[in-house]
Amino acid sequence: MSFFETRPWLKTVADDERLNKQIEETTTLALFDRAVESFPDRPAIKYYGYEPTWAELDRMVDAFAAYLVDQGFEPGDRLGVYLQNVPHYYVAVYGAWKAGGVVVPLNPMYRDELAHVFSDAGVKALVVSAAAYLDRVKPYAEGMPIVVTCNEKDYQRTDDERIFGMFADSYDTGKPDFATVVAEYDGKSVPDPVLTPDSVGIIGYTSGTSGRSKGAAVTHRGLSVNAQMLRDYQGFDETATIFTLAPVFHITGFVCQFLAAAACGAALSMNYRFDPAAALQTFRTDKPQYMAGPATAYMALLAHPDFTSDAFDSFTAIMSGGAPLPEAIVKKFEDRTGHYIGQGYGLTETTAQCVVVPRHLRAPVDPESGNLSCGLPLASVMLRILDENGQEVGPNEVGEICVRGPMVSLEYINNPEATAENIPDGELCTGDVGFMDPDGWVFIVDRKKDMINASGFKVWPREVEDVLYTHPAILEAAVVGVPDEYRGENVVAFISLQPGAEITEDEIVAFCREHLASYKAPRQINFIDALPKTASGKILRREMRKVGAEQAENG
Repeated sequence: MSFFETRPWLKTVADDERLNKQIEETTTLALFDRAVESFPDRPAIKYYGYEPTWAELDRMVDAFAAYLVDQGFEPGDRLGVYLQNVPHYYVAVYGAWKAGGVVVPLNPMYRDELAHVFSDAGVKALVVSAAAYLDRVKPYAEGMPIVVTCNEKDYQRTDDERIFGMFADSYDTGKPDFATVVAEYDGKSVPDPVLTPDSVGIIGYTSGTSGRSKGAAVTHRGLSVNAQMLRDYQGFDETATIFTLAPVFHITGFVCQFLAAAACGAALSMNYRFDPAAALQTFRTDKPQYMAGPATAYMALLAHPDFTSDAFDSFTAIMSGGAPLPEAIVKKFEDRTGHYIGQGYGLTETTAQCVVVPRHLRAPVDPESGNLSCGLPLASVMLRILDENGQEVGPNEVGEICVRGPMVSLEYINNPEATAENIPDGELCTGDVGFMDPDGWVFIVDRKKDMINASGFKVWPREVEDVLYTHPAILEAAVVGVPDEYRGENVVAFISLQPGAEITEDEIVAFCREHLASYKAPRQINFIDALPKTASGKILRREMRKVGAEQAENG
């Protein structure tokens, strides 16, 4: 029996039954229905003074499902959701599932990326912020059969200018209004859909090696198992409140906060989007017990002038995900709040976390590198580390992290080549390099490919380069990730110009922001006469990465 087959991580938590048991494989809709039946009068959402109960939320979900079906939405159809952390999200997602559909969570910063996602996923219906629809989504949604627009002010009861000051009271989009639709279909419902654990619940988009995003087909089994994992590992029940620190469109926020709330019967404290001052105030009013988010969010909270440790008095568990967590941040946060930040590791293809630091344990630190472990594999996970020849390595030996379990995606839709390469025989080859110590603790060392991790968001250089090459002043371009203490990595571009062309750094950055989500735009531009290349003409990214790292180190 190999080292990994002995599952050393289970021996480390052998005295905790919660961490050793196999989690029920069901559907997300079944978990939602249980919460409605068990806790009908408890709050399901907290959103700036708006606190609908589970029974009230269920009625809204039924109404939206009835509307979708009435508009021709059929089982298996795809609903895109282009929203921030707002109550509409809850109603739209569970409404789509009650109609037998599949949800496509969309990053609200997407612009040109929408054309590919809408086409690739075959999105038939869209729920979108009215402001975003008018500002940037409308050209990509032309001809879509069902489009419903929302106003972020629809449900909030207490105003906060930091969040809502930018929004009008109403928008004329020419499309059905979400709140109006839900009110018009109130009291209506649809027959229970035929969903099984094997049914696809979401198509989550994750960048591919070519820079073109891939749609990972995630099953209800994976979604429900990882949602229940949060409940069991943290010991939460219906009395808890979960704060949406991570955006719900991100796989961490979608599973470890949004779906986990239904698995617990807990209230979901929704915050529109992260603002440190508004978050600190919400902590004091909603009194959440749990949140998960990137290290940058915790750094922003600590740095804000409104910070006081009493804002965190209600918390019993705080987690980080989406990007590596520096030990210095963990220590600083604990010194100032009294709370230890746990960590987790996962990808869209693993339905968020497949490795996690259990609530009662502290992650060890690798004495050689100083890296903090990202946790122990879940009980339902088989994690292996393989060398370049696909052979298992031993404890403390470095290789590619590979994951098998009920949470691993079925496939990349419309991309059998990527599925065969990255998910052979159902085992995900993550592309991340790391090692496991003798006790089962996992440490991430590096990334196998060129992906840039900017504040927890994945950025592929080729995608940015393709945009840069469309500018008439640019001759050659290469994009690399450069270490940054705050963001993890910065996107840095090296550019040579067409003869006689003139353009400023600010103009290039602005150009990229017109066509890409803001986090993908370079934060620094280096103008050089010619990009370094191999004899065959291949651009040498590693040389520019070295230059960028030296620049960052020297300030």
